[in-house]
Amino acid sequence: MSTLFSQKLLKNNEIRPQEADFTEVLESIAVTPKMLYFYGKIPEKRLKSVAIVGTRKPTKYGENVAYRLAYEVAKRGAVVVSGLAYGIDSIAHRGALDAGGLTVAVLGTPIDEVYPKAHLPLAERIVKQGGVVMSELKPGLKKNQDYFPRTCFLERNRIISGLADVVVIPEAAVRSGSLNTAAHALEQGREVFAVPGNIDHPLSQGCNKLIRQGAMPLTGLNDVLGLLFPTKKALKSQKRRLVGDTEVETQLLEAIATGVSDGEEIMTEVRIGAAEFNQTMTMLELKDRIRPLGANQWALK
Repeated sequence: MSTLFSQKLLKNNEIRPQEADFTEVLESIAVTPKMLYFYGKIPEKRLKSVAIVGTRKPTKYGENVAYRLAYEVAKRGAVVVSGLAYGIDSIAHRGALDAGGLTVAVLGTPIDEVYPKAHLPLAERIVKQGGVVMSELKPGLKKNQDYFPRTCFLERNRIISGLADVVVIPEAAVRSGSLNTAAHALEQGREVFAVPGNIDHPLSQGCNKLIRQGAMPLTGLNDVLGLLFPTKKALKSQKRRLVGDTEVETQLLEAIATGVSDGEEIMTEVRIGAAEFNQTMTMLELKDRIRPLGANQWALK
């Protein structure tokens, strides 16, 4: 452990998710972390954020997409969230840092066991530039004794997606861990983008599978930039799109626009029964106003 991280650790940086605006969103995800241990500074307020994750062995194309996207969203003030892993994760962190922006690294190991060790300098740079390296695993846990590494890497993915407004997968194989992150994101009602690719390339098959399952195809950086930073014209257009043909349609569209994606929660907010909900949602889907995310989760078109 470096001197920097040893000193940070002595300050006993820990926080419950509900104690900060930026992490409070984790209260709404399945299996909320009881405590977060961290180096650096957690943003004082809730900022727009993008999770960028993917294969550990990307092609040059995947590297370029991840870097450019991270750079552009960070330059505009959004936080880039990733997992400090080799490949797409580290490239996303570096893109955000090169833009002078903030990035958050969520570890799948105890906070005092930065992994991979080769990325310790990157972790230090994240902290020095005002970002944060965090884990739900307290310091002092030992491998194969108090936790199981593979399980923890998958479990931390729910935190990566939970902290983000949008999750983007530039490249991933069918069995990539980033697809696990995408699955959490869809369950959490987050918007998921995947970069479509060559149907014969192994690192495109995971992304193409996600698109087939309901993820949005990323056709350009503006797909994400426009969603996070809509222009006045786009906002007016969105407002018009929230007007349905009936009062109930409008109420449902407005509920989804505010971030409520779960069908049961939408029914509760709009105060309608299951029969009317199902009928109206079917009509909205036929009218191309909404799209299903799976597991009774919904998003605007």
